Amino acid sequence: MEKQKKKFAVPHVYILLLALILLFSVLSYVIPANVYDYHDVVVNPDTGQTRSVIDPSTYHAVDPTPVSLLQFLTAVPRGMQESAQIIFFIFIVGGAMTVLQETRAIEAGMGRLIKSLKNSSIVIIPIVMFLFSLCGSVFGMAEETIPFIPIFVSLMIASGFDSITGVAIVLCGAGAGFAGAFINPFTIQVAQGIAELELLSGFGFRIAMYVCMVLLTTVLVMRYALKIKKNPELSPMYEFDKTREDVADLEALPPFGTREKLILVVFVITIIMLVYNVIQNGWYMDEIAALFLAMSMSVGAIGGLGFNNYANCLGRGMAEIASGALVVGFARGILVVMTDGQILHTILHGAASLLEGLPGMVSAVGMYIFQCLLNFIVPSGSGQAAVSMPIMAPLADLVGVSRQTACIAFQLGDGISNVFTPTSGYFMAGLALAKVPWAKWAKWFLPIIGLQYLLGAIFVIIAQAIGLQ
Repeated sequence: MEKQKKKFAVPHVYILLLALILLFSVLSYVIPANVYDYHDVVVNPDTGQTRSVIDPSTYHAVDPTPVSLLQFLTAVPRGMQESAQIIFFIFIVGGAMTVLQETRAIEAGMGRLIKSLKNSSIVIIPIVMFLFSLCGSVFGMAEETIPFIPIFVSLMIASGFDSITGVAIVLCGAGAGFAGAFINPFTIQVAQGIAELELLSGFGFRIAMYVCMVLLTTVLVMRYALKIKKNPELSPMYEFDKTREDVADLEALPPFGTREKLILVVFVITIIMLVYNVIQNGWYMDEIAALFLAMSMSVGAIGGLGFNNYANCLGRGMAEIASGALVVGFARGILVVMTDGQILHTILHGAASLLEGLPGMVSAVGMYIFQCLLNFIVPSGSGQAAVSMPIMAPLADLVGVSRQTACIAFQLGDGISNVFTPTSGYFMAGLALAKVPWAKWAKWFLPIIGLQYLLGAIFVIIAQAIGLQ
């Protein structure tokens, strides 16, 4: 018997990051040690807020300090310590959102919407995609989409569409909101924190970006759905969908009573308080984490979870997001060894030299392309921010790109391919649950992701052109 060939498995993100830590540790013996000096600049005259930036004229050589074996081995724990605020922020927000999910209030609200629009199936698509996009934008909805996928797949098939339409209104809706997010604590707020920007700065620009990204995606999904409604045989899933036995049971959805309505009111009030206090009172990660913790307590009490069940849900949510949260610490380990070996600024200087003389617009688009490619390797939003923003923020200063534009490039590059790349765990789980092969989805989604990438590039160019701060 011939031995079966082993399929290539994409290395776990921890392995990739450890490999990068090792690589830069070794490079500290090869790359010359050089540094820039920093100086403080005022970024908000009203509050007196300053930011430490590189002075390009101060680049100079220093004595080499190659990374020792012990420094390499301690890079991850030191990275965890340096990123503690971000890591525990993600833990608390993740736990709070799991408590909200446990009450099934969002699911119940969606169920009521589905029932009320049962006889107007095409209207469901834009409404539901908008609601999922809000969830993607406000709290980074990703894994939370999974329970909704079988519901909408069976509902869309029963309404004369196909399974791809059912998957698309959930994943593409949340994905478009995630990419064009205006609040998302796991991407925007982490990236802006690392880049030393005011949290939620550039809010109006992101609102415009969100509207355009969601509108583009919704129109494309609706166009496909109407085509399938007219001629079902055009669906890549036509033959398989005919054999499905799962039919939407709308009566099995949770009830949408007073308790569920109150929970959603609390959630909406939390988001309003978050936006107001970040913009008006300068709240940062600790205060936002406290707000989400308070929300989880209120939601748990209204939902009748009880003390122990509430604690278990909170702990389970933290455990489920732990792997992604700890990516931030691993990623920080790369910066730790580059700083130990004093090669970070040498690499920055080299990158800046390549971009020197190029228009800032070209540099901004280059950053965007880099982030798009990086997302195929590091699909975690907060993890990608931790890997790239410590380099992208000072590089932006050197090549005449605003740090806000660098954050926009990160956000779009990180978000657009999350419902395309096979390294995205929740996305692949959703496809498996819907019984839609990745190859068929990828072929269908390719034109959409192409237009989304183009739209993202346009927004990066606009952000740079207007000097978005």
